[in-house]
Amino acid sequence: PLVAQAGTKAQVLKASVGPDSNFKITLTDAKGKAVSKLKAGSYTIQVSDTTGIHNFRLSGPGVNKDSGVSAKGKMTWKLKLKKGTYKYVCDPHATIMKGSFTVS
Repeated sequence: PLVAQAGTKAQVLKASVGPDSNFKITLTDAKGKAVSKLKAGSYTIQVSDTTGIHNFRLSGPGVNKDSGVSAKGKMTWKLKLKKGTYKYVCDPHATIMKGSFTVS
């Protein structure tokens, strides 16, 4: 599994959801590898939400960010991730569009 290191500079992660006909939600590192484990620290998450029927919600210790179901476009979240388990989900399709990772 991938273990990314958070240094003095915020590491970039990429979140994506959609398009409409594609019930896919992902969180990857800057090289495109799926995130399963991270080190606690500062991260910049670049969210690409290409659809009006899905959203990207990230929740975990001290975090509850949402791209919005009706919203479309790109956004950037600057977050400090603490030790624990984080989950990402499309709220309207939570049973099939979901993922998680741990922070140590």
